[in-house]
Amino acid sequence: MKAIRVHEFGAPEVMRLEEVPDPQPGAGEVLLRIQAAGVNPVDTYIRSGLYPVKMALPYTPGFDAAGVVEAIGEGVTRFKVGDRLYTAGTVSGAYAEKALCNESQLHPLHSRVSFSQGAGVGVPFGAAFRALFQRTHTLAGEAVLVHGASGGVGIAALQLARAAGMTVIGTAGTEQGRQLAIEQGAHFALDHHDPDHLEQARAITAGRGVDVILEMLANVNLGRDLGALATGGRVVVIGSRGKVEIDPREAMGLDAAILGMVLFNASAKEMASIHAALGAGLENGTLRPVVSREMRLSDAAAAHHAVMEASTYGKIVLIP
Repeated sequence: MKAIRVHEFGAPEVMRLEEVPDPQPGAGEVLLRIQAAGVNPVDTYIRSGLYPVKMALPYTPGFDAAGVVEAIGEGVTRFKVGDRLYTAGTVSGAYAEKALCNESQLHPLHSRVSFSQGAGVGVPFGAAFRALFQRTHTLAGEAVLVHGASGGVGIAALQLARAAGMTVIGTAGTEQGRQLAIEQGAHFALDHHDPDHLEQARAITAGRGVDVILEMLANVNLGRDLGALATGGRVVVIGSRGKVEIDPREAMGLDAAILGMVLFNASAKEMASIHAALGAGLENGTLRPVVSREMRLSDAAAAHHAVMEASTYGKIVLIP
């Protein structure tokens, strides 16, 4: 089979398309023939060597994919050959024609959801769900501000928050991005290039402030986020590309909390809860992954460049 392989950490061009042996499922494992693989910013951090956890070289990148079961190992009971599934992690890597997965990493893909959409579920929707419901414990009726609302995690957060009865405010840097945010569940969409956009968010809540902020770029925004919070507000840091300076007194005065979040810290029980909820949302249509670009597996390097661009809307997926 063909797979992307990384033999050294570095720029996107270190990824090479190679011919490798087909993996064979062991006990509790499933071999998935991949129809689409999702590209996430975390994939680029790992490939660059800057991620705190280093992959053993060589490796095949990617956590998210969707496809059809080709073979099952001993003891697998939840799935059978031919089932449509999406992954929330793999054993062998998703940027390939086939991937080996633990049974627990796989989830049914409803017929209403395309393979490309299925490849956009695992990391983006998992991170958004964990941020909203497991870290900040956001409740119906609360006001949520989603920075980077036109990206993969942002869109997922908009859909989840809107379905849960929250007042949803999204930010994006272009008119196209703000229109997409409205289409995907935001009640209000603000221009994050406008220096007054956080004051506008406070005005939307009649001066009270927002209850929860989902922060995708903490090194740019966190210092100002605190001033937009309501008393008891929470900021959950989903993404950051550097250091930031804040005034802790702003958090003190509001009894506010700054929470970190990494999806991979979720326990097995938390992951099961996440995907039970996501599966229900995919089935009833409240969750709809947005795919902006489909690229060939051989274009993985170009996909890694593209996923880090501010103009990317929704998900980029690779088609083997």
